[in-house]
Amino acid sequence: MSNANFDPPPGEKHPRAVRPKDAATLILVRRDGPKPRVLMGQRSRGHVFMPDKWVFPGGRVDRTDTLAPAAAELLPEVEARLAEGNVRRRARAFALAAVRETFEETGLVVGKPGALRGSVPTAWAQYASHEAAPDLSRFAFIGRAITPPYRTRRFDARFFFAEAEDVLLDDRPRASGDELLHVEWFDFDQAAELDLPSVTRFVIGEVRRRLAGEDVEPQFLRWQRSAGKQR
Repeated sequence: MSNANFDPPPGEKHPRAVRPKDAATLILVRRDGPKPRVLMGQRSRGHVFMPDKWVFPGGRVDRTDTLAPAAAELLPEVEARLAEGNVRRRARAFALAAVRETFEETGLVVGKPGALRGSVPTAWAQYASHEAAPDLSRFAFIGRAITPPYRTRRFDARFFFAEAEDVLLDDRPRASGDELLHVEWFDFDQAAELDLPSVTRFVIGEVRRRLAGEDVEPQFLRWQRSAGKQR
């Protein structure tokens, strides 16, 4: 599948590629209305990476994310798929990063009632104050995408999907996010009209296929000099 947004401008030389940073994203879907809706927010114009674009909550994996406690772990089949390929971290680190970043960017607590047990990393202190623990068993793995090598900011991102009714403590933001503007729930037709990154648009299509009952395998999107983006 080709995509112009993954290609550099005509005539532009490829700079030396930087190593992509591990990242994770969570696609939350609500089905309490006439149409399924996804949670999205707009990145501010001041961001170097994807300014003004509408995206799902997510961000870089913190080195302590793998140490955060959880109420339930990833299903074995999800953990196995996450472990495929060139992976430098434990699978749970990606899922927990998606939980933490969703909280930091939207204020929503992805978790079930119950205080985190054991030692809580500093990056998780504010989340832990709301006495909730992530239930990773509710997460499905959508796929993986690596930002092309000619970009100055690169991420190796894993995309997770979950039903909001199953994973949110409630629908009230518990904190004020400082990275995403205008966080809203959109049905898929509304989302298609937004200014979306190419990968986000592709992932929305994958989520729609899953909700329609299709048996969808996780995709790995990456760029190769000879052929552009690959699946």
